[in-house]
Amino acid sequence: MRVQICAVGRLRKGPERDLYEDYLTRFDRTGRALALGPAQLIEVEDKKGGGMAAEAALLDRAVPDGALICTMDERGKVMSSPDFAALLATWRDQGRQDISFVIGGADGIDPALRERADASLSFGKMVWPHMLVRVMLAEQLYRAASILAGGPYHRA
Repeated sequence: MRVQICAVGRLRKGPERDLYEDYLTRFDRTGRALALGPAQLIEVEDKKGGGMAAEAALLDRAVPDGALICTMDERGKVMSSPDFAALLATWRDQGRQDISFVIGGADGIDPALRERADASLSFGKMVWPHMLVRVMLAEQLYRAASILAGGPYHRA
C-alpha cells in the first residue's frame, strides 16, 4: 500500500523537514515488511492566490486515481495511535493500493474536498500549523508501523 502525503506549500530546509524526513525513512524501513509504504510527499502551491478552492483543485490532481482520500482536518476523528495503526492495517487488508493523506493550506481544506474524502482525521481540537501536521503525520505513520510490527516503540 503506497502512502502519499499531499500538502499545500513547500516544506523548506530546517528542523521540521529534518524530522519529517527522519520519520518517513523510519516508516519506509519498518513498513516494508508489513506491505505499508513507501511514502512520498507531494507538495502543491497555488501561485495565483485562488484560495481554498484553487488549492483543492491542485490537491485533487495530486491524488492518484482510485486512492483512498483521508483529510487531516480539525473536524476529523481523533484516534489513539493503536487505533490509527489498526485503521492502516484495515485499509491495507482491504486491498487499497494508494492512501492519500491530504493537508490543506493555512485556511484549511475546501469543504467540497472534505465532503469527498473517505476519512478525516484530527490531531485534536487545537489547530496545528500545516507544516507541523506533516511531521506529526509522518511520526504517526512510523508509530503505526512499529505497533503493527510488534515493536517497543509504542508504550500504552
